[in-house]
Amino acid sequence: MLIRPMLGADVVPVAQLLHTLALTFIVHDMRPEAAATFLRDNDAEAIARHLERGFAYHVAEDDGAIAGFVGMREGSHLFHLFVGTPWQGRGLARRLWDCARMATIAAGSAPPFTVNASNYAVPAYLRLGFVPTGPMMEKNGVRFNPMRWPAPPD
Repeated sequence: MLIRPMLGADVVPVAQLLHTLALTFIVHDMRPEAAATFLRDNDAEAIARHLERGFAYHVAEDDGAIAGFVGMREGSHLFHLFVGTPWQGRGLARRLWDCARMATIAAGSAPPFTVNASNYAVPAYLRLGFVPTGPMMEKNGVRFNPMRWPAPPD
């Protein structure tokens, strides 16, 4: 498994992976208009715009297939972290998060980092060391759980 910076040629397969996973794990319980907005806001054109704006993306490539990807916004917000179902449960999300975190720190940013986790992803983020910072929220029909890494000191 190779983890590398995302290239322009990766945008379409990354968007396809996000779309497939979003249908299964994120938008299935949204109102139709909210689901359509979420999918549009995370399509290939949107991801290409994020790259142009300086979001730092990495992909995990397995035998030529995109197994997962991670994207950081503004050096402090974990914007995307998706792992294809065949690769889930193998530590790939941790490897992607570690890569993104280390690259972000090397570029001059420092913790804490934030994420808006879907309900499905909360357990995975907890395993990565994120902690909730408030109750579940909803914006434009999209439910999310604000979290941060690392946990604040006691």
